[in-house]
Amino acid sequence: MTSTAGPGAVYDAIIIGAGQGGGPLATALAKAGRRTAIIEREHIGGTCINTGCTPTKTMIASARVAYLVRRAASYGVRLPEGEPLVDLAVVRQRKRDIVESFRQGSERRLSETSGLDLLRGEARFVAPKELEVRLADGRLHRLQAEIIVIDVGARPAWPRLPGLESVPALDSTSIMELDRLPSHLLVVGGGYVGLEFGQMFRRFGSRVTIVHRGKRLLAHEDDDVAEAVAQILREDGIQLLMEAVPQQVESLPDGQLRLKVATPQGERQVTASHLLLAAGRQPNTDSLNLEACGVQTDERGRVLVNERLETSVPGIYAIGDARVGPAFTHISYDDFRILRTNLLEGGQASTRERPVPYTIFIDPQLGRIGLSEAEARAAGRRIRIARLPMSAVARALEVDEPRGFMKAIVDAESGHILGAAILGIEGGEIMAMLELAMLGRLPYTTLRDAIFAHPTLAEALNNLFSAFTDEERG
Repeated sequence: MTSTAGPGAVYDAIIIGAGQGGGPLATALAKAGRRTAIIEREHIGGTCINTGCTPTKTMIASARVAYLVRRAASYGVRLPEGEPLVDLAVVRQRKRDIVESFRQGSERRLSETSGLDLLRGEARFVAPKELEVRLADGRLHRLQAEIIVIDVGARPAWPRLPGLESVPALDSTSIMELDRLPSHLLVVGGGYVGLEFGQMFRRFGSRVTIVHRGKRLLAHEDDDVAEAVAQILREDGIQLLMEAVPQQVESLPDGQLRLKVATPQGERQVTASHLLLAAGRQPNTDSLNLEACGVQTDERGRVLVNERLETSVPGIYAIGDARVGPAFTHISYDDFRILRTNLLEGGQASTRERPVPYTIFIDPQLGRIGLSEAEARAAGRRIRIARLPMSAVARALEVDEPRGFMKAIVDAESGHILGAAILGIEGGEIMAMLELAMLGRLPYTTLRDAIFAHPTLAEALNNLFSAFTDEERG
């Protein structure tokens, strides 16, 4: 509903930020009869709807179409000679339309909720349970509540790089507003964001070079997974510069830019038309004046919370990307469910031992759940490794997407699945099936012996769990 907050309004609860956790929590509190305010300084829906999941996956879908058009001949479909013409302005507009539709739906749900005040402005603490909000029209409001939830999200982090102040660099938000393709996109950072955008623009038709500090991509994945991802990107025509540390960037007279990097082989220079910085994200907590309320943060500015998402100040909570923990939309939504259970239902929900599934939307996808092989071995677990190349999966061959492999880590004694990495077509969906088995504590033999419809990707689980080898026993 429209804000009725006065200069000294008192609420039962205040939510700072209308992200994927904050919005649903505000609605739930208001529907439960708690007088609630939610404060948003920019866009309803948070990172996911506006600059993260929704727009990037929409553009990745367009990039996949371009990829399939180039491969049409291998499917027996003849097209006119030449490269497919990608109209990036149309791709951008499709993305904008979908984002606006999702955003409007989220805002409508908040605005139509009785007992909920939506304030458009920026909040800062002035006391442990008191906020000052500067509204969009410049007016200042003071709000108080015994329960305050911080859901301010995060933004792209810009590295300290000499010369960067004079170069028109892009981040994960601004790159989606380009209306023309870069002739050569230089990506600094080989994490999830850098890989998704790198492959996307390569498929649109840009040359792409990814500069990464580490010896391999995706430091949290097993070596074999990371190497397979790197091989797929190289096959797509992406140049990977590993163990390359950016030293300086400069603009050139012809409108290009040049990045100097240090490598084990010496200094190297890379010239490109556009520079994408994909070196991580930082929380939007720096404007909250947390010193005024005593909420503690780590060295990166992320709010410290316990397993019930409580901060160092009683009655103040933090959820989503602003707090220490996994930064995924689905985890933010689960944060909401934890607080709803505890604040409204008298429950004892916590983050302890909750699964953290995720999918990297390169193509083919990488779906991950549970322990990696390296983590299981480091923990001293006795394990068996099941592994199956996608080239042995009938459905993958039928659609001509045989790259990647399935890998599952199984407890050698109980037969329970401890984790999995599915690098392959619809890897995220197959990973979700394994997550269900893990949640139900089903032994791997249940999936090995199950009857799945043919021909589906799911039936590959029969063969995956028949693919143990003695030398892989832990």
